[in-house]
Amino acid sequence: MSESLVSMSYVAASILFILSLSGLSNQETARRGNYYGMAGMVIAILATVLSDAVTSYAILIIALIVGGFIGTKAALKVEMTQMPELVALMHSLVGMAAVLVGYANFMDGSLALEGAEKTIHEVEIYIGILIGAVTFSGSVVAFGKLCGKISGKPILLPMRHGLNLVILVACIVLGNIFLIGAENGGGAVALILMTLIALAFGVHMVMAIGGADMPVVVSMLNSYSGWAAAATGFMLSNDLLIVTGALVGSSGAILSYIMCKAMNRNFLSVIAGGFGSAGGEAAEVEGEVQAIEINETAQILADAKNIMIIPGYGMAVAQAQHTVNEITKLLRGQGKNVRFGIHPVAGRMPGHMNVLLAEAKVPYDIVFEMDEINDDFKDVDVTIVIGANDIVNPSALDDPNSPIAGMPVLECWKSNTTIVLKRSMAAGYAGVGNPLFVLDNTRMLFGDANDSMQAVLKNLKN
Repeated sequence: MSESLVSMSYVAASILFILSLSGLSNQETARRGNYYGMAGMVIAILATVLSDAVTSYAILIIALIVGGFIGTKAALKVEMTQMPELVALMHSLVGMAAVLVGYANFMDGSLALEGAEKTIHEVEIYIGILIGAVTFSGSVVAFGKLCGKISGKPILLPMRHGLNLVILVACIVLGNIFLIGAENGGGAVALILMTLIALAFGVHMVMAIGGADMPVVVSMLNSYSGWAAAATGFMLSNDLLIVTGALVGSSGAILSYIMCKAMNRNFLSVIAGGFGSAGGEAAEVEGEVQAIEINETAQILADAKNIMIIPGYGMAVAQAQHTVNEITKLLRGQGKNVRFGIHPVAGRMPGHMNVLLAEAKVPYDIVFEMDEINDDFKDVDVTIVIGANDIVNPSALDDPNSPIAGMPVLECWKSNTTIVLKRSMAAGYAGVGNPLFVLDNTRMLFGDANDSMQAVLKNLKN
């Protein structure tokens, strides 16, 4: 394939990637956005495979088969509840790819570059490996936190801010040593030392971030993986990788900013150390919970006119979204006003709950963001909280010592009755007790969310 045809293909793929991002910004066009992205990637792969840049088709075919097999198996096997972990794992692969490409370029003796062009290329290698190493190790730790293999509580090292500054200075000094050494065919030691420091920093950075901040971490690592891909594009002189990486990097950064704004959090404070690092101690939750039975829950729903449903990660784990949709259809068929309230950080990554509800075919027009419906709770007869904890915690508003103090939450306690579905009284992902559970107008429905909802649905039908 001629170079001009490859360039045209890359332009077409870039346009499709832009259309994909645009489509993913809205629930109703998200499916179309995915199709655009898939089409763009097919064009990009075919153009690259058929270009003159390929020197060994045997290696390329093996790589495509292995990568395609792993990707297909993961896509078929992974549950919707495991999507955040999968996303974090994929980010780590992008980071590792940037590191490996960087070292391959550094050891490639066939590149005949001189002067400023050689220096620029070496800077690209250094920055690409730096971003890639941080992305790789940070994403691995994020994967461990999301799947529960690593505690969601922040691990804060003494004088961590000073340590971060030392790491920054060390990377700059090592970068200078690397550039000087690379001029004479050396620099490997400085590059290896920087890589080890960057890997350690990625672990340190994400370990210091608390569980309730993990959706921000996922979008942040998404941004890092984009910049790592862009750096790889510069190293390989691949325009499409540069454009795609910049799109992913900038969109991830914007999403992180939006998430932090919605949580009333400063982005730098999240990176410096997440929830759980408050100076004081949260107040103990005192009081007795009031349990409720299935038939009572069904009766309250049958008598209510305005109903709000707040889904949380517990709904995802129980895979109760389809049963919830059946109940929603039944209640709406009886003329009741049923709506869903979604918190920006519900689940383990941005949009997690929206995806689950869309999968269950819950109508988009009854799904509302927190800012849209928080003022309506005073007119709600009953709120059903399904497996959520931190996003409906009143202590975020009235306990300044709470680790989640200042985070906007869904103020469901203002409704006439709140029914909370939980397996037990265990704290949420942020490890914070919830006073909501002991309020006078709160009732606890214990058990598996899907089993409970199915029993409620059966009672409603009868």
